[in-house]
Amino acid sequence: MQAIPAKISTMQRRQEADQLLVAFGHGGQIKMLYDRRQRPQSVYLNGKVHIVFNAGGQIGARPKAPTKPMAVTYDPTTREFSEIVTLGPADTDHHYGPVIWADGDDYLHVLFGCHRTPGTHLISRQPASIGSSLDDWDTGAQIAPGISYPTIFRIHGNRELIYYRTGGHTSSWTYRITDDNGRTWAGAVADVTDMDINGRTEWSSYQATLPSRDGKFLHVAFMTYDDNKSDDPKRFYNPRYGRAVGNEWKYNLYYVKIDLQSHDVTNFEGEGMKTPIDIDQADAKCRIWDTKWRGAGVPPTIALDKNGDPVFLHVLSEKTLEDHQYYYIWRADGKWEQMPIARSNHQWNSCHLARDDDGTLHAYLIVGDGYLDTGGYMDRYGGGSVEEWISADKGNTWKKQRNLTPDESAYPGWKYNNIQPVARSDGSLVDGMLLFYGWKDKEAPEAEAFLLHEGTVHDPGIAMHRGDE
Repeated sequence: MQAIPAKISTMQRRQEADQLLVAFGHGGQIKMLYDRRQRPQSVYLNGKVHIVFNAGGQIGARPKAPTKPMAVTYDPTTREFSEIVTLGPADTDHHYGPVIWADGDDYLHVLFGCHRTPGTHLISRQPASIGSSLDDWDTGAQIAPGISYPTIFRIHGNRELIYYRTGGHTSSWTYRITDDNGRTWAGAVADVTDMDINGRTEWSSYQATLPSRDGKFLHVAFMTYDDNKSDDPKRFYNPRYGRAVGNEWKYNLYYVKIDLQSHDVTNFEGEGMKTPIDIDQADAKCRIWDTKWRGAGVPPTIALDKNGDPVFLHVLSEKTLEDHQYYYIWRADGKWEQMPIARSNHQWNSCHLARDDDGTLHAYLIVGDGYLDTGGYMDRYGGGSVEEWISADKGNTWKKQRNLTPDESAYPGWKYNNIQPVARSDGSLVDGMLLFYGWKDKEAPEAEAFLLHEGTVHDPGIAMHRGDE
């Protein structure tokens, strides 16, 4: 693993540094930059940031207008973007959005077109370069026959891991590892989860992952739900709210840990799990929070505390399905604690959590007044303003630190979502850089992506510890 340099206080840097918030990419569809199930969409390498996204939708078009996978490079020294490189054909499926990573020799890899499909795997012809056209990329090896929601990490031994769902909603989640820079990918001994086996048909999950700091383990958090393809109102009935509820809400919080050398899967207490884990075993052995029929759309953000143990940022419905709240979840004195942070205006708001070396927690949240229920296609997965909230006492109390929303005079009436960090190829986060995307017209693919860059021109950011996300 690469050495991770020391880091000065994030708060000090933000008080002293200039701030730049710049838009890039136009004509973005819903999830132009994806939520936390599908990452990363940027890699900081050799002093530059390489970013991938979906854009190019026709201005004035209506929902599900085709967009294309694209790449761009940002130079933090000059604070300028390169020309955009289009990497593939247009498609209406927003799941087809690209992810990017660098291998051990600094060649860039992009994977897109994944939704129960193998997708397209490209490898740059030059290290640390997106080139100037598709001609500067070669087709890489097929990773797996079916992939949805790919997430890629550098792990121990200078290898890369991809974690993904193998097919549709009720299919299994698994991982593959390459130790030869992506030429071949070895599968797991067994899939990690498969909720609807052993008689519990149509049970499903959404999952998020993060490696340990040494890259020898993978932390996995997930929620479960009855996918109920038959739309049986009895199966959708939610006793907390006294009504049928669709599959836009997923329940409970579960956790498992994968040893990436032995491939053993354990719960938080270290008890070995029989894989693939089904819904019954998940409920009995892996559930760390019974949410009592409060639901979420997007799975939680995972971060690591000072001891390397997982902590979470999660959003849940509250008194009604139109009332939601963000929670910080951590382990203390042998039990899981949950602390409210702020209100959320949607169950699909995808946010970011960071932790300074001094222990200060930073939650980057999407907030808004009331519940976002405009009926617009672009709004269906949440959206609002961007705020930073901090805690200096291990998550016990939180306060709003600042508003990071783009200038209202330049972007009147816009909404934003899917805040995500910028990371180096080894997984260490670049302090002072965040990505998100925004839109105004609830029915048109005219979104733009945004890069927040805080830091001096000669010092674009200091690495944060792996997993302090």
